Amino acid sequence: MAEVLTATPITGKRKTAVARIRLKLGSGQIVVNGRVLDEYFGRESLRSLVKQPLDVVNSTTRYDVAASVRGGGPTGQAGALRHGIARALCDLDEGMRPPLKRAGFLTRDARKKERKKYGQRGARARFQFSKR
Repeated sequence: MAEVLTATPITGKRKTAVARIRLKLGSGQIVVNGRVLDEYFGRESLRSLVKQPLDVVNSTTRYDVAASVRGGGPTGQAGALRHGIARALCDLDEGMRPPLKRAGFLTRDARKKERKKYGQRGARARFQFSKR
């Protein structure tokens, strides 16, 4: 078994999804919640989103990624994985930080669903107003 490079799991977050990432030297296999990446995410766009940090630093075949993700939906989980993988790569080697930072993968996407307010139909939408 390959040596685990990140001693403690590195977390990545997006919306309400939280991903815990562990990196180890290997062949580039990504396992999410015990399933291979292609099995876990059905859409190709989500799979490519998860692989983006590894592509930027040209490490797609150098590291194996073991991740567990909870909460949110598929898009939020993929974003959390991307954020966590980028943070884990920076933790491993500070030389990878500038390209990942330039690509915007280290910045936590703080956008969340806004709550519905009372007296309104939604977060911002109001009930229809009739003057007469």
